[in-house]
This record gives sequence, C-alpha cells and structure tokens, in this order.
Amino acid sequence: MTIPASYLSGETSRARWKRLDTAQILKRFYFCERALIVAAADWIPRIGSLDVKTALPLFCWQDAETANALRNRIFELRYPSRLLEQEGADSPLVELFGCLRQAPAAAAFITAFTDVALPALRDAYREFLRQSDPLADAPTYRFLDLALREKQEQELTFQRLGAQLGSAERSDLDTGWVREFRSQLAALGGIATEQSPPERRIIPGPGSRAWSIPDRPARDESYWSCRFYWPDIVDRDFPYGTGLRLQLRSAVSHLNEVWAVEHGGIILAAFADVLPWEWIYDAARWTYDESRHCIMGKTRLAAWGFAPAEVPLGTYIYESAAGTEPIYRLGMLYFFETKNIGRKPERTAAFKEIGDQASEHDMDFDWADETIHATYGNRWLRTLHELDSSRFPSPEVVRSTCDELVARMVEKATDQEKQLIRRQAEHLIERAGEIVRASATRGQPA
Repeated sequence: MTIPASYLSGETSRARWKRLDTAQILKRFYFCERALIVAAADWIPRIGSLDVKTALPLFCWQDAETANALRNRIFELRYPSRLLEQEGADSPLVELFGCLRQAPAAAAFITAFTDVALPALRDAYREFLRQSDPLADAPTYRFLDLALREKQEQELTFQRLGAQLGSAERSDLDTGWVREFRSQLAALGGIATEQSPPERRIIPGPGSRAWSIPDRPARDESYWSCRFYWPDIVDRDFPYGTGLRLQLRSAVSHLNEVWAVEHGGIILAAFADVLPWEWIYDAARWTYDESRHCIMGKTRLAAWGFAPAEVPLGTYIYESAAGTEPIYRLGMLYFFETKNIGRKPERTAAFKEIGDQASEHDMDFDWADETIHATYGNRWLRTLHELDSSRFPSPEVVRSTCDELVARMVEKATDQEKQLIRRQAEHLIERAGEIVRASATRGQPA
C-alpha cells in the first residue's frame, strides 16, 4: 500500500504480520506441538533405554509449556473469541505429526522425531522470530525464543541418546518409514509460517502399527530384570528397613517409579482426545515429575557405586493393569503413587537424622510433587466419570479395582521369584555395607 505524500510515512518492517495473521500462525504451531506431545508420550512404555525413556517426559513437559503459552497468546490476539479449532488447511500437517505414534519401531520413531519433526518446528520458530515484531508481539517473542532453544537442546539430546538403540535395531523397514515421513513433510512445505500447507492425503508409512497399550513395558537390559523389585512386596517377613536399609530401599523405589513414567505416557495419549487441553498439560507435568523421581533413584544408586546390573528393575505394577482400560492405569498412578504421601515427611526426617542429604533432598521434593499429583488424579478421575459414567467408573470403584489387580499380581509371585529377589536385595545390602566400610577406611563419607 502506497501512502500519499500528504501523510507521514508509516512503512516499517515491523508491520509484516497483523494480530490475526499472527494468531493463525501460532495456531498451526500449537496443533503441531500438541501432536508431538501425544506421540512422544505414547512411545514411553515401548522404549527400553532408561535414559531415552526418561528424556521423553522432559520433552513432553517443555512442549506442553510451549503449547500452553501459544494457546493463551492465540486467545489474547483473537479476543473475545475462545475457540481454538484445528482448521482444515492445517489438518494434513497435524495428521502427519500424529503418524509418529504409528512408527514401526522405537528406532524409526526416534529418527523421525529427531531428524525430521524437531528440525521442522525449530526452523519454523526461527523463521517466525526473524520475521515477527519483538515490540508489538513481545509476549510471543519471549516464550517462542525459549521454545526454539529447547528444541535445539532436545535435538542434541536425542542425537546423543539415539545411539543407545544401536545400529542393529534399525531395520530397512524403519529406514523406509522415516523416508516416507520426511517425504510427506517436504510435500507439505514443512511447517510454513505465512502459507497453509497444501491439501494432501496423508498415508501412514510402510509397516505402521495400530495403536495399542503393551501389556509388558520395554525395559533397560542393563538392569537386573524382575517383576517384584524388593522382597517386602511379596514377603511380609522382610522388613522395609531403617538406616542403611532405608537408604537403599528408598533409592530402589525411586528408580522403580519407571512404571509411573510409563503409565503417565499411556494415559496422556489415551485421553488426549477425550479430555480438554488442560488434561494434556497436567499429564505432561505429572509424567515429567515421575521421570525425575526415577532419575533421583538412579543417580543416588550410581553415586554410591552400584552398577545397573545389580539393581532390580521391576514390572509388577505395570503388568497388574495388563488388559484393562486406561482409566485403571490412571487409577494406579493416582492411588499407588499418593497412598504413602504421609510417610514421606517421616522418611525425609529419618534421612536428615543420619546425614543423608541426597535422600532427604529428593524425598522432600518428591512429597511436594505428590501433593500436586493428588489434585490431578482426583480432578481427572471425577471428570471422566462425570463425562460418561457408563464408560468410566467412579474413583471409588477404580481404587477398589486397582487394589484387587495389584493384590492378584502379588499372589502370583512364585517361590523362585521370592528367593531370587531376596537374594538380590541381600546382595545389595551387603554391598552397601562394604561401600560404607571402605569409605570409612578412606576417611570419606559413603
């Protein structure tokens, strides 16, 4: 538009995108982020490497924070409208990102996620920041600048961790699937800023799998594999322990919250299209918190000198819910992660008394997280029941069923399993004593 000479010039590069133009672009970003979160969460129980399994929840949480900021900013720019619906023009792009859930194997998912999806969003954010106005659109500029840096960090993290899968696990089928995913994204023009993607029918790549919840989770083979990770789960005569035994038991318990990480991913994906956005936002944080608890145990055990091969990594709570509807996995996560909230301040105090700062610190923050999770579980179990009582039982029924499922699993423990886990626990306790004595000899804390 040419301004007549009788007026002051208003030409400026800052005016590239107006308010509604910006909202439209941000909406495209939001739905892409949402699809990535759901896909990543869905893969958590299917990935064995503990490092990769606990990295995905971090990415989900970071992306959920970005998506939430995008969502709020869209509402601000489109005020008073509070509608946020995926428009037909962006559907092929969002549908393609959703296809990440259908990758034939973990190697294909991680490669497509790291080498294709993340760079596409990274480039889109970089282009937006280059063209946007950091003055008029300052709120967007701030959080999207952070999102860009997080995307770059995620990409580097997954490039490093992806090597843990090993080249032997990458099949021709995986390569073909990733190639097809990349090709279809290129045909859509990537994640453009100013232009909507062309109309295009999205075809799942070769070997795409149907969605399902695995009855058994993938496990890191470097750990001591078992169903029941400590004797007191299946043997009432084996004490939970105090002092050194409590230190060890607590660290192993934290590590074994890996089942909670997996359940968090499952329920996030399972209810993503049933519940509103706030569910994904809460579930991403919940899953990330559980991954931090898992890493707490892993870190303490490693710092004391225990090798993964001697540390039990169990599956019994996860397997207790095999074949059930996802609401019972939500129930497991809520009821069995919050039932011991009252004991955690006691254990925090016990660790303080013996001078174990690391265990005290971790248990103190764990308690704060679990109080938040109690709110999540109560809110969403009741929301589901109110939404469809014929499909989703009341929280009381869910609790009772979860109790029965876990009790039934514990009853299935074989004599051999009981003997093996007792032997392994006694080995760890003996090793812990050796570590303490060796440290005392050197005049250093264990």
